[in-house]
Amino acid sequence: MKNGFEYITENYRRICAGIEEAKAKYRSPDDNIQLMAVTKTVSPEAVNHAISMGIRLLGENRVQEYESKKDYYNPVASVHFIGHLQTNKVKYIIEDMDLIQSVDSIKLAAEIDRQAKRVNKVQNVLVEVNIGCEESKSGVSPDDLENLLYEAAKFENIHVKGLMTIPPSEKSEKFLCKMQQLYLDISSKNMDNIDMDILSMGMSGDYIKAIEYGSNLVRIGSALFGARKYM
Repeated sequence: MKNGFEYITENYRRICAGIEEAKAKYRSPDDNIQLMAVTKTVSPEAVNHAISMGIRLLGENRVQEYESKKDYYNPVASVHFIGHLQTNKVKYIIEDMDLIQSVDSIKLAAEIDRQAKRVNKVQNVLVEVNIGCEESKSGVSPDDLENLLYEAAKFENIHVKGLMTIPPSEKSEKFLCKMQQLYLDISSKNMDNIDMDILSMGMSGDYIKAIEYGSNLVRIGSALFGARKYM
């Protein structure tokens, strides 16, 4: 019986095939590459259909939108927060998020630590890097990354699990390569309380290239759900 979401099924299969092809070409067969469904402006019904197809990781951009939809989601999927996060909004999501991908300041890390302590939790996070140093984007500059990591490592209720970035749309391959080198450099330092398990980069337009340059978590929205419908 058709439910109107067949296009999601087709898109999901095409994306999975693309990931497997990229993995076969560029990566080890043992590499695990996670596919995240980015749910910004997407209805819970469409999200749940994607979950029924095999999606097990959702990416949320907006606190208020997530609050309005979370009770309708199939709970089998894990949820990450991937959007810019204001400190005064941390308390609303701290209990629900398996991982917060957008830590870009000590101030935000401190608030996540404080709220995580309140709910008796160690919150896994990624540090967001503004790899292209674009004024329009959030994220710590590459030059300031190491200092932020050292400071974040001091908090007892957060655990840094890797890095996230959104590279410039122009010359994205150059910046994906730069991000990979930064990730490998940080990994080699073996900092206390810092794990480089996750390199989150690659979206609908560049996820194949991102896999080539070491990403193990790709964040797919429009390629999966179609063009975004703004609320």
